[in-house]
Amino acid sequence: MSHTQYAPARQRLQRSELAVPGSSPGMFEKAASSSADYVFLDLEDAVSPGDKAQARRNIIEALNDIDWRGKGKTVSVRINSLDTHYMYRDVVDVVEQAGANLDTILIPKVGVAADVYMVDAMLTQIETAKGFENRIGLEALIEITLGMANVDAIATSSPRMEAMHFGVADYAASCRARTTNIGGLNPDYPGDQWHHGLSRMLVACRAYGLRPIDGPFGDFNDPDGYREAARRAATLGYDGKWAIHPSQIELANDIFSPPDAEVERARRILAALEEAAAAGKGAAQLDGRMIDAASARMAENVVKTDAAIRAKS
Repeated sequence: MSHTQYAPARQRLQRSELAVPGSSPGMFEKAASSSADYVFLDLEDAVSPGDKAQARRNIIEALNDIDWRGKGKTVSVRINSLDTHYMYRDVVDVVEQAGANLDTILIPKVGVAADVYMVDAMLTQIETAKGFENRIGLEALIEITLGMANVDAIATSSPRMEAMHFGVADYAASCRARTTNIGGLNPDYPGDQWHHGLSRMLVACRAYGLRPIDGPFGDFNDPDGYREAARRAATLGYDGKWAIHPSQIELANDIFSPPDAEVERARRILAALEEAAAAGKGAAQLDGRMIDAASARMAENVVKTDAAIRAKS
């Protein structure tokens, strides 16, 4: 292990993240009562320019009136991007009026570390002025090529940073990729054209202690396509995936939860290695395979995830 290590950000269960437009307040209570781990109330792409101000008011009211934490939810707000005139009002109004009930802010279209720094500075001033006891976390949406090029700097841009999300739709547009299917694959490409971006962001997250979250799959009438995309992300090491429709929540929860057989094997690995250590051995055999300290680290990841899921249940 390197002598240089980064402490992990605050750990939160984030298997499923339900996106809810701020302009649709009728959906808020349903989202809070859903089985999603995370809910983000959206002020950006899901809200038309003429509805931005009302959506902001809707979200403030929902943060103050609904007991999100009591319902087992982590609640986030996706603000508008820094190149719009909506962004500063999103931060000031939402945080000043409802910041005590907000867990994180999701910053879209992050391109450089300074984008995060700006929101961090605004948050710090508002929290100090209002005397908030909780510190609001930050999450970055990596969805433009500039952001992917600077993903390491973005990951270390603020002590508030908790997670990064792969925004495949705008990323495809930024790459000028030949696709209009959000999160789906183009059969003309020999494999998964999103693999490099997913892998690149994942490495930055794991290196610097952040949670990697996969973004949307646009066709909510294609559960098999969603499952395939989620499985690819889970296999790489992602913690969870967005749900743009309630029907996708259980799909994400299932795929990003380790199966019982996997949890049981992880526990057996840890037990076998404990016995080996007691006998003065650094490695052991289990079911005809060698296991060692690296096996223990992989097994511990599985057991910790299972424990977090059980604690929520």
